[in-house]
Amino acid sequence: MTDDQVVVARDKANRAASSRAGRIVTGLPDRRARIEDTTIDLPDRRLTLRVHRPKEAEHPLPLIVSFHGGGFIGGTAAQNDWLNSHLAARCPAVVVAVEYRLAPEHKLPRPIEDGYDTLVRIADEPLRWGIDPANIAVIGESVGGMIAALVAARTRTDGRPLRAQVLNYPTTDWTESMFDYPSMAANADNPTLPLSRLRAARILSTPSTLDPYTVSPVKFKNLADLPSALVVTAALDPVADHGRRYVERLREAGSAAHLSCYPRATHTFLSTPCLVPAARPARREILAFLRAHLRPRLAR
Repeated sequence: MTDDQVVVARDKANRAASSRAGRIVTGLPDRRARIEDTTIDLPDRRLTLRVHRPKEAEHPLPLIVSFHGGGFIGGTAAQNDWLNSHLAARCPAVVVAVEYRLAPEHKLPRPIEDGYDTLVRIADEPLRWGIDPANIAVIGESVGGMIAALVAARTRTDGRPLRAQVLNYPTTDWTESMFDYPSMAANADNPTLPLSRLRAARILSTPSTLDPYTVSPVKFKNLADLPSALVVTAALDPVADHGRRYVERLREAGSAAHLSCYPRATHTFLSTPCLVPAARPARREILAFLRAHLRPRLAR
């Protein structure tokens, strides 16, 4: 496919995921949450944010910054409304889903810069957003989980430590070894993430000037002192071992990390809850994890 064809296909898929008909797959948002689209101005760019707020809650609230999946070449924040609205209503929290820039127009590391810069801007304007800047977590699925992990690593040294990170079936290795994990061979034919699509995503999103080790958290030498992590994986997913190995590396470094693998789940299962029953218990687990790490610190 040409770059133009990729963009056309992406726009068509995103319109479908955002449509009312698409809710048959992506699930209905929680009615106790209000969803609004807004924009944020960052240096040299403007991004769209999809903001989920509880309809009834006292301020300030914890902030959860969310990153969708799509291989850096597709995906949209709306595909995670089912999960994000539930977290906003039940945590409660302000959940901000970032429409980060996508390849092939915007290659790595731009999506990661978008994620980090958005978190920093919101944290610096707590009154505007109604959030508690001392209570921030990140969450992401697939490559969004990779962004979340990289943002968490960056905040470790910039004076903005996070309380928690939730990585749902993340890709954590974007190097040439990303296909060398046992789960890749075991689930190579799974239609939710064909290896051909994963290879195309890596080719289209990675410029020749980028060292892929700088965007592959499982390859980082220092993984100490990172926020507590919940890594949710799917047993039928080619990248299941990306998440498993990342948890092993976090534990080796002394960082708190919990791995939860759902045996009958496939890649993207938390954004296709009407197709995969495991999405509901996974959502409950994620909510409990975030509540444990964010709510106790709300007391004044």
